[in-house]
Amino acid sequence: MALNRLTPAPGSTHTKKRVGRGSSSGSGGSAGRGEKGYLSRSGSVKKRGFEGGQKPVHLRLPKRGFKNIWAEEIQVLNVRDLSRLPEGSVVEPESLKLAGLIRKVGVPVKILGEGTVERAFEIRSCKLSATAEKKITEAGGKVVAS
Repeated sequence: MALNRLTPAPGSTHTKKRVGRGSSSGSGGSAGRGEKGYLSRSGSVKKRGFEGGQKPVHLRLPKRGFKNIWAEEIQVLNVRDLSRLPEGSVVEPESLKLAGLIRKVGVPVKILGEGTVERAFEIRSCKLSATAEKKITEAGGKVVAS
């Protein structure tokens, strides 16, 4: 058995019907597209969400809530999550991404004060809450402003 000799099971595939190719194609006249209407014409495509002319459901439902387009996206992390990092490591977005603590590197990171800190860390390129900064400095770590 070789990959270049694999074929589908007999009867599982069908040749595509070529519409609009005259009366000798086996589906002459309207070419299998029905009679008149939008879908019988060439270039006709149903739009996503089209419901046959009735008002689509995404327009019938009420709009809810508020989306602040100026809101800054920020990734939140607690000091208890820093325990996954080795002793004395430099905490920056790249190292947090490698440890699996954040998803994206280009988005700002803020460390909050939930939990305890057992080890000393050097924090770079991250925002800190007041309690997080206090806990990190009390554990012997330092915050480098950058």
